[in-house]
This record gives sequence, structure tokens and C-alpha cells, in this order.
Amino acid sequence: MPGKILSDDEIVERIIQGEKSLYELLMRKYNQRMYRIAMSIVNDDMGAEDIMQAAYLNAFMQLPAFKHKAGFGTWLTRILINESLLYRKKDLRRREVLAGVDEDPEDQVTPLKSLMNKELKAILEKAVFQLPEKYRLVFVMREIEEMSTSETMEVLNLGESNIKIRLSRAKQMLRQELSSYYKPKELFDFHLSRCDRVVLAVMDTISREPFFNDSFPESTSSFK
Repeated sequence: MPGKILSDDEIVERIIQGEKSLYELLMRKYNQRMYRIAMSIVNDDMGAEDIMQAAYLNAFMQLPAFKHKAGFGTWLTRILINESLLYRKKDLRRREVLAGVDEDPEDQVTPLKSLMNKELKAILEKAVFQLPEKYRLVFVMREIEEMSTSETMEVLNLGESNIKIRLSRAKQMLRQELSSYYKPKELFDFHLSRCDRVVLAVMDTISREPFFNDSFPESTSSFK
């Protein structure tokens, strides 16, 4: 008989009890969502991977403080958004320090731009990133990640009408920008190689650091 499919809450409880290898199941489940939301904030694929690793490690250390008042995915996404905003703030400071160096983002070649036959995908991703952040986040969560309205409301601490208005406005702005049919599910793909790289890096840190192996540290986070 096939094994029982564990819920997020069951996995969390077993991790806290010492089965830390199960954390990989949670990472592989949420990697696509985490990457897409991070990309929607920082527009930097390697930066998004760094943010994901930081968010996963942050969440792992705070697991004993996770009170199940929100779904694990919601709680994890909040941590990711905070890490993304912090990364962007630090990157802005770095760019200000290097203000004397010419750097045109349009000239940077990323893996997304170098893929053959991905012209439309690149145009769509650029259009999505050009949306104001408050519309972009809602669009990525609802349309690309297919998060429910209620979960999006909980993550962003917004009312239902506000979520619907922002999503409608985001679609309207994209239609005006593209004037053609778009396929949001193809945006910000998180390929298996990236998935494996993030999972292996986080699991290696969890197994290597003494404070992970001995016990969970006391959490001072505001995430509940």
C-alpha cells in the first residue's frame, strides 16, 4: 500500500521531534511558489535563490514558534517576502555605493533571457515586473502561483475587495502593456536543477550547523 501523505502540520511536528530530513519535503513543495514571489520582488534569479535559502533557514529555526494560526505555506511566504524586501534594500544600498559605475539592467544577460524560443516569456516577465509592487505581488500569488484569495489576503494582510481590485488592476495594466494573450503559468519557471540546488544547500546547512543538531534555538520572531 502506498504510504500516507503527510500534511504540512504533521511534517512540522515530526521535524521538531527530530526528523529534520523531512524538511526537504516542505522545500520541494513550496520551491516554485517561493521562487516566483521572490522574483516578482527582486527580478534577479540568483538573488531569488539566495533569498529562498535564507527564508528556509529562517523558517527552520523558527519552527517551534510556529503556532499553526496560519497555514505553513502562508507563514513561510510571509518570511520570504520579508527576506526579499530586505535583500532589495541591501542591493539598493550597494548600487548607491557603486553609483559611479555604469550598469544598464537591460544589458544584463540572465538564464531566462538566454533560452532559445523564449522571447514571449521574456516579454511577459518584463511586463509583470513593471507592474507596481502592490499589484505585482497579488498577480503572482493569485494568477501564477494560484494561491487562494483567502491565503493571499492572509499573507498580505489585506481584505478580499482589496485583493480583487488589485488583481483586476494588474490584469488591466498587463493587457494595456501587451495587447495580446498572455500565459502566466509559464512565467518564472523553477527548473529541477534550481530546486535541487536550493534544497541541497539548505539541508547541508541544517545538518552541518551545531545549533541545528543540538536543539532548536529560542525564537524571537514576530511570525506566528
